[in-house]
Amino acid sequence: MNHSKKKWILMVAALTAILVVAGCKKKQAPAAPAAAETPAPAPGATLSVSPDSIPAGGSATLSWSTHDATEINIDGIGSVPAAGTQTVSPAASTTYHLTAQGPGGTAEASARLTVTQAAPPKPAPAAAPSAETDAELFAQNVKDIYFDFDRYDLRPGADQATIQANAAFLAAHPSIQFTIEGHCDERGSTEYNLALGDNRANSARDALIRAGVQPSQIRTISYGEEKPFCTQSNEECWQQNRRAHFVYGQ
Repeated sequence: MNHSKKKWILMVAALTAILVVAGCKKKQAPAAPAAAETPAPAPGATLSVSPDSIPAGGSATLSWSTHDATEINIDGIGSVPAAGTQTVSPAASTTYHLTAQGPGGTAEASARLTVTQAAPPKPAPAAAPSAETDAELFAQNVKDIYFDFDRYDLRPGADQATIQANAAFLAAHPSIQFTIEGHCDERGSTEYNLALGDNRANSARDALIRAGVQPSQIRTISYGEEKPFCTQSNEECWQQNRRAHFVYGQ
């Protein structure tokens, strides 16, 4: 075998050996892909108020809970723990707003507390002027007339002034009807004193009519000594019994 052919055979053999060795080598496994990063969980939040309506000056309880949050705030209250309760007493209706922030985002919750204002007190009705009855006015304005012993004529001075004042009131109140009672002290007979009492009542009646009082308003009656105002037997007591006594109504 010549030298060139031998060289060629050696080269083919060497190449074949290289290919065999390369084919026997273990193939290298491809590199595994990098593991994907797990996202942080989103926060959650709840907020409630009980009761949800209170009168002014009352109180209610806020309750909340959160998860996966690192910073929790309630408007008007500030930073709060992840869960809890708090008593609130606002002066007016309020919406409480909670914000919970964490690596996974932000969660929000709200609760409305209604404050009912008390109705303003009704103003007290204006006090009506006290309407005095005719009987009360009569008692305040009409006074008795007194007489001397065994007389029925009106005495000048105070008794005349009293008659005029009585007449002014009674004429201004024509709807008022009244009775004039004639009274006497205990001296004299029963019959005599009944007649004297009648004269005293009529004397007062006539004076009122002359002063403008309507006759239809007046009734007269005599009790003589039957209904004394004072029961002692002395001049001071007798003077009290000698009178024309004015009584409301007929």
